Amino acid sequence: MTEPRIPALEPSDWPASMREALAVLLPENPRHPRLRTEGRPKALNALGTLAQYPELAQAYHTFNGHIIYNTSLSPRQRELLVLRVAAVRGSEYEWVQHVVLAADVGISGDELARVVDGPDATGWSPVDAALLRAVDELLADARVTDATWATLAQELDTQQLMDAVFTVGSYDLLAMAFRTFGVELDDDLRAWASEPGPTT
Repeated sequence: MTEPRIPALEPSDWPASMREALAVLLPENPRHPRLRTEGRPKALNALGTLAQYPELAQAYHTFNGHIIYNTSLSPRQRELLVLRVAAVRGSEYEWVQHVVLAADVGISGDELARVVDGPDATGWSPVDAALLRAVDELLADARVTDATWATLAQELDTQQLMDAVFTVGSYDLLAMAFRTFGVELDDDLRAWASEPGPTT
């Protein structure tokens, strides 16, 4: 794709309703404090694309706000799931965005490379490997196998298991949108694009 199918609007051109769509992404939760934004890429191409349809953006952000801020998973577990979705789906935009967040939740560069290699790469704990394997199974067959579920259930409670499935679904949908709409990497994201990962 040589140019976006749906161009990103500049912030100055965003409809007023887009501000409301962004507001639902900003809840406070002491267990999962707001993601650090200072000095971080702003993802304006992704947001500018969604600004073409603020009502849809608000609906998605309401759901995704739970995944980001109110999930029962740890931030590290959430980011492992998101990164594996991005790797499997070949969503460069999603991958690079979450490489930035991965550093904040303690995911190392070596682990990023292993996320790309998948759940059978050496060095994963049993639960981390099962999280990555759950992503692969959900994306391939829309179902976590009994063996993977049993491993996850040894460490995760019911709400965490549910959050894991919905996290994969949320970011699979976003990967579809990014790739289909042709969302381009922002200039401030390109500095992070050297980490191993998918290319579109």
